[in-house]
Amino acid sequence: MDDRAQQERATPETEARIRSSFDRQGLMRHLGARITQVGPGRVHIVLPSRPEVTQQHGYFHAGATSAIADSAGGYAAFTLFPEDTDVLTVEYKINLLAPAVGDHIEAVGTVLKSGRTLTVCQLEVFGVRDGHRKLVANGQQTLIRVNVPVP
Repeated sequence: MDDRAQQERATPETEARIRSSFDRQGLMRHLGARITQVGPGRVHIVLPSRPEVTQQHGYFHAGATSAIADSAGGYAAFTLFPEDTDVLTVEYKINLLAPAVGDHIEAVGTVLKSGRTLTVCQLEVFGVRDGHRKLVANGQQTLIRVNVPVP
């Protein structure tokens, strides 16, 4: 995707579909994560710092970091899927590059290649403190488009 496309906003219908799906995710609600940006092929998810999402040294837990990265990539792919489909993660790999610290962490999922069946996304997670972002994790993900059963 070019830089211009990454700055665009999703249509109101697409954004509503993404947010509706996200709101049904118990884990994201439990963690306290929220979507902050939805664009064609790109989604940002923020997780505020709280003791419940940290590990024994006070850093964001790798599980929380990975979970929001997975969701950001999944929803980035979902922005490009037809209305009568849904998305599931097939696999992902994430590299933890530095301890995740800050006021919050921000996961950015970006579609690298969208296909009829499989889509590949780049995953990035940033630690954000006082407005300064530091890359703390990156990865890649493969997702599958699935048909939604007709009621």
